[in-house]
Amino acid sequence: MSTKMPKPELRPRQPSFSSGPCPKRPNWSLQALSRALVGRSHRSDIGKAKLRAAIDQTRDVLGIPVDYRIGIVAGSDTGAVEIALWNLLGARDVDVLAWESFGRDWVTDIVNALGIVGSRVLLADYGELPDLHEVNFNHDVVFVWNGTTSGVKVPDGDWIRDDRSGLTICDATSAAFAMELPWHKLDVVTFSWQKVLGGEGAHGMLVVSPRAVARLETYRPSWPLPKLFRLCKEGKLDEAIFDGRTINTPSMLCVEDYLDALEWARDVGGLKGLLRRSAANLRAITTWVEKTSWIDFLASREEIRSNTSICLKFTAPMVMSLSVGRQADFAKRIAFLLEHERVALDISSYRNAPPGIRIWGGATVELADIKALLPWIEWAYAVAIFELES
Repeated sequence: MSTKMPKPELRPRQPSFSSGPCPKRPNWSLQALSRALVGRSHRSDIGKAKLRAAIDQTRDVLGIPVDYRIGIVAGSDTGAVEIALWNLLGARDVDVLAWESFGRDWVTDIVNALGIVGSRVLLADYGELPDLHEVNFNHDVVFVWNGTTSGVKVPDGDWIRDDRSGLTICDATSAAFAMELPWHKLDVVTFSWQKVLGGEGAHGMLVVSPRAVARLETYRPSWPLPKLFRLCKEGKLDEAIFDGRTINTPSMLCVEDYLDALEWARDVGGLKGLLRRSAANLRAITTWVEKTSWIDFLASREEIRSNTSICLKFTAPMVMSLSVGRQADFAKRIAFLLEHERVALDISSYRNAPPGIRIWGGATVELADIKALLPWIEWAYAVAIFELES
């Protein structure tokens, strides 16, 4: 390859820019797990104390109201969402919003698997949002706060009615710890350890409001619930689940890693500090995009632009004239070049999303690494364009 553009001299210290599992906190090492409760039961006093600490510190960092319950569940964010859907839906009609792949997964669950007859699907293409004013809050409403595969988020919670009669069920896995969540407008919130705080996979968090608890205790779905999904015993909320006594066995190594991430979050200023770090990463990329003619955000408007899963598309006429398949090959070539140089790992757009690149901009990513990465993207683009022209 003989492009005239030289390779940049400065490299990111941490080349991990994956949108899940996400980069570990700065300066993380295995030493962070040295206090992990290995070889002991999670039901021992010390085991339960670790799990309760994870719940209590989550509440503290995120500012979750004291009357909201927080549970640790299996299956990462996906497991938490599924538990919510299978326990709570069916009591009334459902509006489900989808503008990227994971939202469409919840459409499949609600319409096809659960077969909610009164379901209404509000769809939008990648880069856009559905019309939020069309949402009927007499229905239960299911939506993602931030579209991890599209880089499109809801701009705020103003569109959610305070006098709603249905429940709001929010998949917030790439938003929690990076975006302001209006808890009083959200009845169920789910997220995972492996996203914004860069924890390990397989564990999810399920946050339920008093309104959601009331639904759980007064409504029984028509379908059977497997043990892993059951949140109630004898018609009452199983409070043990929300006190750290998990339904199934958690990894205490992962618990220790999450506790370490929460401690780091407090050290950088808590939620406000996390938001500032992520916002700074987005600003750096925005400045670069504005002066780079061949790239743009996939999100169509600034106010819906994600500051975590930052999705970019190529806009040069030469690339746009290619078939979708060849555009995808072009984007993969850039990702390959960056990975080969060990300056950016896992930067490809999601497999079902429009071709492009996706840079994780959450708080665990250092601003200096974002700034070091951008010239390398320019270099890789120049190489890929040279190959196209040859």
